[in-house]
Amino acid sequence: MKFVRLETFSCIRMLRRCLALFVVLLCGVTVDDARGADKPNILFLLSDDQAWTDYSFMGHEMIQTPHIDALAKDGVLFRRGYVPTPLCRPSLMSLATGHYASTHGVTGNDPSRKHYTGPAKNEARAALIAKIDAFDTLPELLVEQGYVCHQSGKWWEGNFSRGGFTHGMTRGFPEPGGRHGDDGLKIGRKGLAACTDFIDMAVEEEKPFYMWYAPFMPHAPHTPPKAYLAKYEGRVPLPVAKYYAMCEWFDATCGELLAHLDAKGIRENTLVVYVGDNGWIQHPEHANRYDKRSKQTCYEGGIRQPTIYSWPGTLAAQDRAELVSSIDIFPTILAAAGARQPARPVPGLNLLDAMKMKTPVAREAIFGESFAHDIVDLGDPEKSLVYRWCIKGRWKLLLSYDGELGPYKSSHDYDKLPQLFDLVVDPHEKNNLAADKPDVVAELASQIDAWYPLKTAKLLP
Repeated sequence: MKFVRLETFSCIRMLRRCLALFVVLLCGVTVDDARGADKPNILFLLSDDQAWTDYSFMGHEMIQTPHIDALAKDGVLFRRGYVPTPLCRPSLMSLATGHYASTHGVTGNDPSRKHYTGPAKNEARAALIAKIDAFDTLPELLVEQGYVCHQSGKWWEGNFSRGGFTHGMTRGFPEPGGRHGDDGLKIGRKGLAACTDFIDMAVEEEKPFYMWYAPFMPHAPHTPPKAYLAKYEGRVPLPVAKYYAMCEWFDATCGELLAHLDAKGIRENTLVVYVGDNGWIQHPEHANRYDKRSKQTCYEGGIRQPTIYSWPGTLAAQDRAELVSSIDIFPTILAAAGARQPARPVPGLNLLDAMKMKTPVAREAIFGESFAHDIVDLGDPEKSLVYRWCIKGRWKLLLSYDGELGPYKSSHDYDKLPQLFDLVVDPHEKNNLAADKPDVVAELASQIDAWYPLKTAKLLP
């Protein structure tokens, strides 16, 4: 298969790469030293719109996910994993840059159709994509180490090369249909040749590789093969059966990629990382539609995502109870690859040593935020702010704000009061204990303010 290499980066990105090389040379490390052949391959498996409950290993009584189950059993499983924001694009941008949405600026999927019209609409789309140029991306930092990097599936930030990938599928805006993955959205649903061919090429050229596998799965439209649907049809409402079948189909594609690593004899030298971009609770009556307290909200159904790190021979199997965030994936992968951390410090934790030595993760609390689907003002995230949240131990505080929701108001049918939940006894957040635990609310609210100070957003009600 012929691969396309694009090197058309912005002046900012090229300048940053030159500065990075200067730092490497200044520290006395040659490029050849930095590009050792012993670097692990990295396979990043990204589910798209799947709830934290919807795996066999998380206790689902019906959905079958044997391949991800095996990863969870043999790898390091963090059952209490989270994403900082419950919407596709900002969540993926955080994985690419290692920063929260309020920092990287891509807080929603699209500029507001109300506030950006006419020629300003496309100008805003281009300006939103350009925000990635201000950051060292994960692929960019891995390329410095001699990696070849492949993008497949969901990718919003223009052409794959804009994110630092050396190879990829997405043409990106302003190409026709270049919104959230275009050609890349075929992966998984229409075979895996682009991924397996890339792996074969990397192995043949004896180069370490990084693969971003983010298929449009189990994301709607829910169009599973009949063989998968037959396992669930008649047992639950049809819209739910189709979603369940999509989860299993996605799992099967992950299994195919893992089997290809085995066939090439490179599994033990490959770090596999698994997480979802955000949650999804299938509406029982409406096909391809999510239910309340799901995607776009900061309830568990929107943000909780079990996270797995699998590296046979390096990381022993562990089932861990600590809180982790997808923000941690960026520095952890860089550490595994022996790459430099970016000049602009990232907020996540490098979990590699804690996993290797089976020591506790040095963290008390994790944080997150959520903004409206459509961005009201590209220069002021607070105008679209809907939630800030914190989890510390058993407690979770969710605060609601006055951000403009736009056309997706129904996604935010929630109690606007401060909400405090005891996740140990109430993991599905049925009982708001804020009125009974004012001291806990005050403590967590203070930590949220210290994490992300606000200037203009107003707390509801």
